[in-house]
Amino acid sequence: MGSHEQGFATASASPRDLLYFETAGSQNHKTAWVGRNLKYHLVPGSLLPPQPLLFCGEQGWRMELERGWKSAPRGHELFGDHCPPASLSYFQTRRRIPYQEAAVQEFRPTQVGESFGPTWETCWFKVELSIPLAWAGQEVHFVWESDGEGMVWRDAQPVQGLTKEGEKTSYILTRSLKESEPHSLTLYVELACNGLFGAGKGSMIAPPDPDRRVTLSKAELVVFNRDVYELLVDLEILLDMAQAQQFEWVRSCYPGLYARIQDFVAKGQFIPVGGTWVEMDGNLPSGESMVRQFLQGQRFFQEQFGRICSEFWLPDTFGYSAQLPQLMRGCGIQRFLTQKLSWNLVNSFPHHTFFWEGIDGSQVLTHFPPGDSYGMHGRVEEMLKTVKNNKDKGRVNHSAFLFGFGDGGGGPTQKMLDRMKRMSDTDGLPRVQISTPDQLFSVLEKESSQLCTWVGELFLELHNGTYTTQAQIKKGNRECERILHDVEVLSSLAVAQDRAFQYPASQLQRLWRLLLLNQFHDVLPGSCIQLVVEDALQYYTGEQGVWLGGHSPVGAGLAWWGCGGSNPGHTLVLNTLSWERTEVISRPGPDGTETLALVTVPSMGYALVQEPFVPPQPVAVRKQEDGSITMENGVIAVCLDTMGHLTSLQLLDSGRESVPDGCYANQFALFDDVPLYWDAWDVMDYHLETRKPVTTLLKPLEITLAGGLRGSVRFSLQVGKSSTLSQEIILDAACPYLRFLTQVEWKEAHKFLKVEFPVQVRSTNATYEIQFGHLQRPTHWNTSWDWARFEVWAHKWLDLSEHGFGVALLNDCKYGASAHRNVLSLSLLRAPKSPDSTADIGHHQFTYAVMPHQGSFQEAGVIQQAYNLNFPLHMVPASCAQCSPWSAFSVSSPAVVLETVKQAEDRPEALLVRLYEAHGSTVTAWLQTSLPVKEAMLCDLLERPLAQGHLPLEQRGLRLSFTPFLVLSVLLLWSP
Repeated sequence: MGSHEQGFATASASPRDLLYFETAGSQNHKTAWVGRNLKYHLVPGSLLPPQPLLFCGEQGWRMELERGWKSAPRGHELFGDHCPPASLSYFQTRRRIPYQEAAVQEFRPTQVGESFGPTWETCWFKVELSIPLAWAGQEVHFVWESDGEGMVWRDAQPVQGLTKEGEKTSYILTRSLKESEPHSLTLYVELACNGLFGAGKGSMIAPPDPDRRVTLSKAELVVFNRDVYELLVDLEILLDMAQAQQFEWVRSCYPGLYARIQDFVAKGQFIPVGGTWVEMDGNLPSGESMVRQFLQGQRFFQEQFGRICSEFWLPDTFGYSAQLPQLMRGCGIQRFLTQKLSWNLVNSFPHHTFFWEGIDGSQVLTHFPPGDSYGMHGRVEEMLKTVKNNKDKGRVNHSAFLFGFGDGGGGPTQKMLDRMKRMSDTDGLPRVQISTPDQLFSVLEKESSQLCTWVGELFLELHNGTYTTQAQIKKGNRECERILHDVEVLSSLAVAQDRAFQYPASQLQRLWRLLLLNQFHDVLPGSCIQLVVEDALQYYTGEQGVWLGGHSPVGAGLAWWGCGGSNPGHTLVLNTLSWERTEVISRPGPDGTETLALVTVPSMGYALVQEPFVPPQPVAVRKQEDGSITMENGVIAVCLDTMGHLTSLQLLDSGRESVPDGCYANQFALFDDVPLYWDAWDVMDYHLETRKPVTTLLKPLEITLAGGLRGSVRFSLQVGKSSTLSQEIILDAACPYLRFLTQVEWKEAHKFLKVEFPVQVRSTNATYEIQFGHLQRPTHWNTSWDWARFEVWAHKWLDLSEHGFGVALLNDCKYGASAHRNVLSLSLLRAPKSPDSTADIGHHQFTYAVMPHQGSFQEAGVIQQAYNLNFPLHMVPASCAQCSPWSAFSVSSPAVVLETVKQAEDRPEALLVRLYEAHGSTVTAWLQTSLPVKEAMLCDLLERPLAQGHLPLEQRGLRLSFTPFLVLSVLLLWSP
């Protein structure tokens, strides 16, 4: 959780017998005699430090040198003479302000021992120093100890982070004070009034204590005795840092520091890794969002550092989608590193080095550091564990050892580096060398002939509450993924119709980057504090809320289609999906009331609403004597009892019943939800033992629309002690699914709300949509690997089918789900209290739908119907009363989805279209377009043309060949 920077070392097995050394002291405080008979105190580190940047140079590596060393034999003290600052003053602000603004503020005197706060405030300290003349020739450090996160500024540049938690409390002023050097200087220390993981009250994950204060416990000049420290060699330091977003923040906020980072990257000492914009969640972002994570990240690294990343670095996210291997390879990455599956609660993952194969057959070389951590300290016991724990010994002889304060940032301390140096060639220990990810993976590739292959998702058996926590963030993510998709499609088609239209490329990049930022692995999963939630929701509902409103360059994509539209009663309907759609729409009538219409709109095109509005088979709604209500539309027939339970769901063509006798579908259930520790993160299997059906009726079922184009009914329930749920159940003409528009006033604590659909289907596997495809998971709990997946994730749909028949559950913003035996369950709301005590409390609105079908879900069009639910048709005033239907793109095969249409990166004369095979089949499809295209070529996900990727333009369009779940990207160049 947080920013990750690590030192990187490799360990290889030692062929010699294990030797030993003796230590004295307790388990938590050991001493050893090394070097010149000096007594070194090895004290295990505390929590990790906050600063996301580690840098070196003449002013040196930030060192934390244990104060315990002062108890070494007399004459060997680490710090010698010391003196206080000549002057210490401060000012405090609630804002995050730049240095230039801070330096001109009015500072007030303060002293060591004072406390500052409250939580989240920032204090700027002005520290005037006067180095005694008698210290000439000595190494002089500035020592600062406080409970907050500090940053030293010197000559208007940030030069070092200071944090007691991260063992970095000493800043080197000079390695040898010359008489000619200035003995007086001024430093500024920027201090945030919070700790590494915020300000949790009594626990790291507890909600922040709003009144927490931080104490300044030390601020002084000291003489540093380097001979005592016994730094015998100048180590070569190699650091890695992931996340292009962090580099971008440094570039924009600290340009001087960024220039130094670029210099160290050029020298090979600072290694950008990962290739993505942020270390995103590995489950919930859409396929296109994952592509953009890589596209934005790799392009940034190429532009700023002259190279892309060759390793995907995602150490701390909560599981890994089975589509990631293909996406990695499409973005120039064939190597993957993480360690999170070592957190599995039930099963121990069987490998540390292996090939990971995705749903399309793509493979990447994958390494889990056997130390099961990305924050090791270079201790002997960690080295021994790395060798002993390696589950692929005999297949490979090398592994990674990630050391430093990696979680939250900060990197390694000098002490860790020195430990590593002393263990580089020590009998009884593995051979240790400071290395790069590229060097390690190159060695592993040479040793890979005997490696095993893991097929499918890397499912984390923990933290599966993150599929549901903070429902508003998840809804905002899904909605904004839709909005960006639609804006890109409509803007691309506007360019095709009108070359004078300006495609909003720069604005779209900014908004994509905001969305990608919110997909960070503690934001989208909901495991964040309240302040982060507020920021995320502001991104979603603030700027992004007007994207399609025509009030910004981005919204102009939709506005263009309605420009000049003044014909009363005439509406143009736009379809941003790649198949024809026949649906009921709601539009404003001449008197301001909503009127309904049944429209057929071509694929990725438009059509005018035509009169009359009479459907071929109108919806019939009837109330029965017992208070139940039936609805049918010629496709399905349903029966609902007074509590909104679905007691019958039939396919009319076959007469097949979906709901088992005596069972209720659309059954809400409430569970006690008290995890062992990780409140926002976890839902434990024992919550299933606390199931309580929701049975308190507030308003019985009543008819709200009597039929025709649409029939609907409504009811309300009390949920738990103080929450309410109201639902409108809607059946549209010609629609194959029944949808449930749901509103909840949620006021619970440590409760979990789900909705259940028992179905008359028998299958040992259910199917779940993932990025650009789907996978199956068992519906039984035969093994520990099965029951560990009692709560899983899906995107827009899940399906349970037997041969010839099945039932699908669709949704517009939910991710948590399960299918056990014959019960499909959708997870709706949680109510954790840490780290955000207000999580999910408030109003929620969401829609889900149930769709029975004949044949397989592929043949029945479940995939397309789930897209339709998530991507509603757009309506704009028509500019003329007569307008022929128009289609920009269509695909000949229902197995292929045209997912993305956008302007190509850096090529305004070209479009990029992305398609994927969705059925799990080998198929040839024709992409047809009415746009003026002169040339077409295949490209990778970074939009680099492929060798032999030229595609001939044929009368039927572009001929594309797909294997199961293959993602193809095509560049289309405009005709002049």
